Amino acid sequence: MSTRALLQLLLVVQAAALMAIAFALHRWLGAAPWLAALAGLACVVVVRLAISANNFAMAARYASPAPACFALGPRARLRLFAEEFGASMLASSWFMARGSAATRIYPESCNAPVLLLHGYVANSGYWARLTPLLDAARISHATVDLEPMIGDIDGYVPAVEKAAQALLAATGSDKLVVVAHSMGGLVARAWLRRHGTARVARVITLGTPHHGTSLARFGLGANAAQMRRTADAEAPESAWLRALAASESAATRALITSIYSYHDNIVAPQTSSRLPGARNIEFGGMGHVALGSNARVLAEVMREIGAVPARA
Repeated sequence: MSTRALLQLLLVVQAAALMAIAFALHRWLGAAPWLAALAGLACVVVVRLAISANNFAMAARYASPAPACFALGPRARLRLFAEEFGASMLASSWFMARGSAATRIYPESCNAPVLLLHGYVANSGYWARLTPLLDAARISHATVDLEPMIGDIDGYVPAVEKAAQALLAATGSDKLVVVAHSMGGLVARAWLRRHGTARVARVITLGTPHHGTSLARFGLGANAAQMRRTADAEAPESAWLRALAASESAATRALITSIYSYHDNIVAPQTSSRLPGARNIEFGGMGHVALGSNARVLAEVMREIGAVPARA
């Protein structure tokens, strides 16, 4: 099953739960139809709120200390939760439930084309906030749907290579920029390991667990296992992550920009996103999904992309 199909199924399940609750309230408690429907919707939203709150609670157990400059007060924490919940709801219930891989080519572009890689149990719909910015700047771009959704990370590499070849051929550029969220950043690094860096101007990762995340133990699939982090102080990363790191040269790491938040609610410890040898850019006050829609993060991503010309 594709991610889009799964999300559509979950929407049907939520709609069925809403209607069942509304029917029960109207039939047996005599609630007005509009009030019963509102109560049913509230129940569904509360469940989604609880799931999001649980993610923050689990991430807090394994969190890395945030610098004083990123400390949050009660209002900032509420704003953090609201933004992340809104981003998650919109991404999973609208953008990704309708999303599919797409390519936009601007022959006159002065910038290198951009290849977009989504994260774990997501699809190309995740980039719904970034692609309009690329369109406005007339920057060619393509998205890739990484399937199967719980497959081996190395298994996604052929799809990335095929998309990269097609994008470079369509634009006539000699290099491209990769922007990747979460697991997508590890997919990008696995692609570099297999196919080299000659065609890559920059890799920009958002909230990627370069050293694994403790929350991956609750995930399903080979990819979740590859992203796991243990309590072993000597070697907390999975064997796959250690092998990936060992395969990279200083020149490869220098191509990577890692953007992350000290309040990521999926990557924990959050400093797992800090990659030695790469350019690391820190943010605070935003969650994992919101990294792909937050205005400050997207502005930084566009600055990184804009600095790369179409041809060397």
